[in-house]
Amino acid sequence: MSARAWQRMLSGRRLDLLDPSPLDVELSDIAHGLARVARWNGQTEGDHAFSVAQHSLVVEEIFRRQYDGSAEECQMALLHDAPEYVIGDMISPFKAVVGGGYKVVEKRLEGAIHLRFGLPSTMPAELKRRIKKADQIAAYFEATVLAGFSLEEAKKFFGQPRGITREMILIDPLPAIEAQKLFAERFEAIEAERLSARAVS
Repeated sequence: MSARAWQRMLSGRRLDLLDPSPLDVELSDIAHGLARVARWNGQTEGDHAFSVAQHSLVVEEIFRRQYDGSAEECQMALLHDAPEYVIGDMISPFKAVVGGGYKVVEKRLEGAIHLRFGLPSTMPAELKRRIKKADQIAAYFEATVLAGFSLEEAKKFFGQPRGITREMILIDPLPAIEAQKLFAERFEAIEAERLSARAVS
């Protein structure tokens, strides 16, 4: 008997990790899952875990402020960690130990998620670089405000943020249900912008 390679989602979908179909991707599952996956393996200050859903909102906020991206680009920024609703959030030190095998699964999932929402299956290199920069800025604030890093340590690993301050981002950890709601609402708001932009063009 072969090992099961699919996960049943609360929506009722069964997502195959080896061959994920866009038809089995639902926003409700992504928002629910990401709101319950902890960043930093849960080693953060506060009464609640700092979730990947909240991190994604912070990254999209930083990306929008720094690059004034299109609605489509902002959607990809919001979904930059979306595969983690299935595979969880591996911290960088563990990725270094495990090696790159997980990247294949992550890439397939990202492609399926993008196709489900009418986005390019592969992110353009320049956009990927910009989102990564926003991600590093978010990580700097998470590290120093929540995860106990000194400013010097955080600067060494993530760089010195420019043009973004703690007051601009939602850094205090939220309850999972609130992070889930905000993530879904932000996704829908960007979708409305995308539809509006298409109608104009």
